[in-house]
Amino acid sequence: MDRTMTKEEKFRQMTETPVNRLIPTLAIPTIISMLVTSIYNMADTFFVSRIGTSASGAVGVIFSAMAMIQAVGFMLGMGSGNNISRSLGNQEEERASVLAATGFFTAGIIGIGFMVFGMLFSEQMVFLLGATKTIAPYAQDYAKYILIAAPFMMCSFVMNNILRAQGNATRAMVGITTGGILNMILDPILIFGAGMGISGAAVATMASQIISFGILLYQCNSHGDCIKIQISRFRPTLKIYGEILHAGLPSLCRQGLASVASVVLNFAAAPYEDAAIAAMSIVTRFMMFINSSLIGFGQGFQPVCGFNFGAKRYDRVLESYWFCVKVAVVMLTFFGIVAFVFSRPILTLFRREDLRVIEIGTLALRLQLLTMPFQAWVIMVNMLTQSIGYGFRASLVAMGRQGIFLIPALLILPRMFGVLGVQMAQPIADMLTFALATGVVAGVLKELGKLQKENIKLEFTGREKLDENRHQAGL
Repeated sequence: MDRTMTKEEKFRQMTETPVNRLIPTLAIPTIISMLVTSIYNMADTFFVSRIGTSASGAVGVIFSAMAMIQAVGFMLGMGSGNNISRSLGNQEEERASVLAATGFFTAGIIGIGFMVFGMLFSEQMVFLLGATKTIAPYAQDYAKYILIAAPFMMCSFVMNNILRAQGNATRAMVGITTGGILNMILDPILIFGAGMGISGAAVATMASQIISFGILLYQCNSHGDCIKIQISRFRPTLKIYGEILHAGLPSLCRQGLASVASVVLNFAAAPYEDAAIAAMSIVTRFMMFINSSLIGFGQGFQPVCGFNFGAKRYDRVLESYWFCVKVAVVMLTFFGIVAFVFSRPILTLFRREDLRVIEIGTLALRLQLLTMPFQAWVIMVNMLTQSIGYGFRASLVAMGRQGIFLIPALLILPRMFGVLGVQMAQPIADMLTFALATGVVAGVLKELGKLQKENIKLEFTGREKLDENRHQAGL
C-alpha cells in the first residue's frame, strides 16, 4: 500500500512531478482494474457460451441493462470526480467533500430504484432489450441477480472515480481487482459445479460487486489523505447536481448511448438468428477488453489534467495530453495488429461448436480492429475535454461513437448489406467520430494555448510589479 501523503505533498505531486512519470504511476493501477473488469466480463461470456448459443446471446442482451447501470454510475462518478480534481487543485477541500458524498448517495438511491423497477418488469425488460423467444428465459435468469447488484455496482463506480480523482488509483485497484478475481473463481464453480447454469454466472457477478463495494468504501473512509464519504456532507441541491451533471454528462452520453446502441445491435442482428446476436456479443466484450487498457491509461491522465487545470498550470495540461496521445496510438495499434492476426482463434475459443458464430464474429472483429488508432485519438480527446470541464464538447465526442453515428449505421446498413451491414456499422461510426473529435480538439487546444499565454503574461506582469515595488522600497 502506498504511503499516506499529506494534502500538501499530494498537491505538489500532481502539479510538479514530470508528466511522463506521474501519469503512468497513476494509470498502471487503473489499467489493471480495467483489464480485470474486462477479463471477468469475458469470463462470464466464455463460461456461459459452454451452455449454448442462446445462453451466450442472453449475456449480450443483459449487457445492455448493465451498460445502463454503468452509465449512471460513471456519470455520477466522473461528474463528481472531475469536479473533485479541480477543487483539490484549487485547494477547496470542503467543496470536494460535498461532491463526493452527493455523488455516492445519489448513486445508491438511483440503484435501488433501478433494482425495484427491473424486478417488477423483468419479462418486458428482456424483450425490450432485444431478446428472442429462445434467449428470453436465459436472459431473465441472468438479469434477476444483476439487478440485485445494481445499487452496489453504481456506488462502486462512484467510489472508484472519487479515489482516482484524488490520485489514489492503487486503492481503487484493490477493490476492483479483488471483486473481479472472485468473479472468475466463482463462475465455473457455480455454473458447472453447483449446476446453476447461467444463474451461476449472475450470482458470481453479484457477489463480486458486493465485495468490491465493501472494499472501496473502506478505502475511501480509512485513510487520512482521502476524502471521506459522510452522510452529513450530502447536498442534493440543483447547484451541486448541475456541477456533477455538467462534468459527468459525457460519461452518461458515452455509456448510456452504448446501452441504447447495444439494444439496437441486438435487434439488427436478430433477423440473422441467435448466432449473430451471440457473435456480436462476443466481439463487443472482446473490444471492451482491448479498449480497457487505453481507458485505464486515460483515467490516469484525467486527475493530472483536472488538478493542473484547477491550478492554472495549462502548460502541464497540454504536455500531459500530447504524451497520452502518443502512448495511446502506439498501444492500441499494437494490440489491434495482434488481435487481427488471431481473430478466428479468439472467436473459436468462445464458441467452437457453432461455425456460424465464428464466421460472423471473425469478420466483425477484424473490421473493428482496423480502426484502433482512430479510437485511441477519440478516447483521449474525450478524456481531455471532460477533465477540464468542457462538458458540451466532451458530450458531443462521446455521443459520436455510440450514438450519433452508430445507431443510424445499425438502422441503415443491415437493410442495404444484410449481416455485413451489422458487422460494418461500428467501424464506420468510429471513422466518422474521429473526424468529429479532430474538429473539436483543434478548438480546445487553441483555447488552452491562449490561456497559457495569458497566464505567462500575468506572471511576467506580476514579477515586474514586484521588482518595481522592491526598487521603490530601496531593496
